[in-house]
Amino acid sequence: MEKLAINGGNPIRDTYLAYGKQSVNEDDIKAVVEVLKGDYLTTGPYIKEFEDAVAKYVGAKYAVAVSSGTAALHMACAAAGIESGDEVIVSSMTFAASANAVLYCGGTPVFADIDPLTYNIDPAKMEEKITSRTKAIIPVDFTGQSVDMDEIKRIADKHHLIIIEDAAHALGSEYKGRKVGSQADMVEFSFHPVKPITTAEGGVITTNNKALYEKMMTFRTHGITKARERLTENHGPWYHEQQSLGYNYRLTDIQSALGTSQMSKIDSFISKRREIVKLYNEAFKSVSEIITPYEADFSNSGWHIYVIKVNPELLTVTRKEIFQALQAENIGVNVHYLPVYWHPYYKELGYEKGICPNAETLYENMITLPLFPSMTKEDTEDVIGAVKKVINYYRK
Repeated sequence: MEKLAINGGNPIRDTYLAYGKQSVNEDDIKAVVEVLKGDYLTTGPYIKEFEDAVAKYVGAKYAVAVSSGTAALHMACAAAGIESGDEVIVSSMTFAASANAVLYCGGTPVFADIDPLTYNIDPAKMEEKITSRTKAIIPVDFTGQSVDMDEIKRIADKHHLIIIEDAAHALGSEYKGRKVGSQADMVEFSFHPVKPITTAEGGVITTNNKALYEKMMTFRTHGITKARERLTENHGPWYHEQQSLGYNYRLTDIQSALGTSQMSKIDSFISKRREIVKLYNEAFKSVSEIITPYEADFSNSGWHIYVIKVNPELLTVTRKEIFQALQAENIGVNVHYLPVYWHPYYKELGYEKGICPNAETLYENMITLPLFPSMTKEDTEDVIGAVKKVINYYRK
């Protein structure tokens, strides 16, 4: 049996392979340099160009770009009118920002368990959590797989709830043949470097609702707007006024130019991700010690991340030892995510373990493998080889 690197053997790779990485080329660099040579660095014409590119791609009427995906979620919750006393149902398997955005507005996150197959929020479990105080739902397209939006919309309409879809993983993904981004009241995308495209940091909300769009446009600029109806009251064209409490959540023209350039390559990025996933699925289908991702018939994932689930009953060690052994082979595995309510801050708010058992079981056995567009065939083979090497060593 081949000796593991963690035990002094030779690693599969000489260099470390990260789990995710941005794909930036000369076109992207040129686009950023053009902005640096121009008149605007912060809020200028490139923001609208980027917003239009995203809205057109996902089939939405409007898009509002902001400084991060977290800012986008906060903005959406504010536009939805979330305030003290309101409850918002959130998927338990997500990054903390999905729930933090509710807290920023004074609301209370209520965590619903996930479907054990898709790892997305279970609509039935979600409906069980609805009370007279529930105002909105934040379903998460975990790993890039779309939630069952028709069923979620049916439940939301029945209870008169707003849907804020957290699609941070899902730019380029599809639901029943349509791009994710126009089915919910508001849809959030993230542009962190490991996401489908990047603006370094950044986020956007897409919507078909003009009233929500106008609220968000003001929210991202301190709540300040040009009040044209006041211009006759001894004010000139310089006049702006703060009409609500907003934030400085603006995206820069520099980032927007990068984002627009990246959008021109989004389909090729998604295609490459899907190719790698096919190779992973084929290579691991006969490895009974791990469970590969399930994809529902209604979803065509863009595969932001690829999560395997180890079967501890067939192994001599836990997920921790598997993870450490893969790291020693220079494979940059990760874990996404700790159930939100397990974080110490949420424990202090009164949340306890056990409320979402499917999410907790997934967390205890999941490992994220490297996946990004610039991965080579050799990179992919290294990941596959390392997983098989480690699993073979620890097989019962």
